[in-house]
Amino acid sequence: MLTERFSMIAFTAALEPLRLANRAAGAPLYDWRLFSADGAGAEASNGVRVCADGAFRDAPGLDAVVVCAGVDVHLVDHHDLLSALRRLCKSGTAVGAVCTGAYVLARAGLLDGYRCTIHWENRPGLTAGFPDLEVGDELFEIDRDRFTCAGGVAAADMMLSLIRKDHGEALARAVAEQLIHQRIREPGERQRPDLGKRPGTAHPKLQRVLEMMEASIGRPLSIEEFAGSVALSPRQLERLFIEHLGVPPNRHYVNIRLEHARHLLRQTRMSVLDVAMTSGFNSASYFSQSYLERFGHSPRAERKATPA
Repeated sequence: MLTERFSMIAFTAALEPLRLANRAAGAPLYDWRLFSADGAGAEASNGVRVCADGAFRDAPGLDAVVVCAGVDVHLVDHHDLLSALRRLCKSGTAVGAVCTGAYVLARAGLLDGYRCTIHWENRPGLTAGFPDLEVGDELFEIDRDRFTCAGGVAAADMMLSLIRKDHGEALARAVAEQLIHQRIREPGERQRPDLGKRPGTAHPKLQRVLEMMEASIGRPLSIEEFAGSVALSPRQLERLFIEHLGVPPNRHYVNIRLEHARHLLRQTRMSVLDVAMTSGFNSASYFSQSYLERFGHSPRAERKATPA
């Protein structure tokens, strides 16, 4: 199921392992059909247009369906797609998503009670719109008859895992070798490197404070609280940040919250004031000033720049 401006890399990364599984097995283990809103096709975010076999509403009974979405997925109604997904789900079809397709599944109510994941950049928007969902930051999640992944090449890892489940380790390895994919990553692996493996963050006390900062965006803590949690004085913590990251802790903390706000402005219809509050800014004027200094334009300009 291809939405407009879908992710081409997620689409091909999900589809090619199935083709290669057929080739490696010498048998048609998998076949597929493509569907779009109008039945004619859909244009990817890179401008390449892909033809479709039919419209969402005409999709027949299927063993599994995969939604492939991309940028600005929250700005489209998806009425026909949601209806088709609910209908297929009722008939026993397994339902999955790559890249931001998880947002569509959430809109359809098909992720309630299931673990899921989405690209790290889109996680703030998904959790803001669907706060009751269990959204992880893993590469992919396979929870019973639901499967979601972060997009990009993670779609290949998810499909390889499903091929292994269906047809065994040997075939999955053979497909991975055809893809020049040296290791099939497991579902529990994270999308982004652990903080301790990122450049400049190996110091254990710095790593702990960074983890606390990312976990307390909506309810900011003071620098004194961060310093006390790792048995440092505020001045010692400031020296640690400047030595390893080149900025004082208060500036780094504000930048984390501003990045969070930017994702919400781009991926949700939350008001600018709600975005500010959710990102830990109690003053709208301070939020706007900080945003302008960080990104060169105001939060409202960010929102206006998002395609309608």
